[in-house]
Amino acid sequence: MLMMVVTSVYGVIDGYFISNFVGKTAFAAINLVIPYSMILGGAGFMIGAGGVAIVSKAEGENDPERAKRYFTMLIIFASLLGVVLTIVGVLTIRPVAVLFGATDDMIEYCVLYGRALIAFTVFFMLQCIFQSFLAAAGKPKLGLVVTLIAGCSNATLDALFIAVLNGGVLGAALATGAGQVLGGIIPSSTLPKTTAAFLSL
Repeated sequence: MLMMVVTSVYGVIDGYFISNFVGKTAFAAINLVIPYSMILGGAGFMIGAGGVAIVSKAEGENDPERAKRYFTMLIIFASLLGVVLTIVGVLTIRPVAVLFGATDDMIEYCVLYGRALIAFTVFFMLQCIFQSFLAAAGKPKLGLVVTLIAGCSNATLDALFIAVLNGGVLGAALATGAGQVLGGIIPSSTLPKTTAAFLSL
């Protein structure tokens, strides 16, 4: 539960710095498009929740090789799906923002922030998947630590990119994306090696 709270705070941190250092219009714009990026990345939660069940079943049946193959399949599928969703999101962010009610003053902020944030969809999905698998592997504390590291890096980079470097909404998106990259990459060393498992298919 705490990992989910920390993950959801990404947008709150961005909003704090944007509202204080960029303006109310930009703040309204990022809040308008964050749900769209969460919908795209939310596929990771679904893959993680369902994937844990089939991998754990294979482990419970004393078939670790099959469990590794399932795990590899899920990671490869999530990565490919993430690329597709990234392309779709980047191409559709403008009409989606208009559909969500973006005004003329907000639309460019929506597009800039949305495209930059959606570019990290693959890593966000992997972060969501690894949270589920770390819990299933009996390492929930590690999952929490990784999530806290990602959240703290997001807050720190928000302060640097927005308050110090005047990066605006682009800086906010890059800071959030950097946190998602950490959340997606750090856990990979603690789980079955996907390359070796893939070669065993």
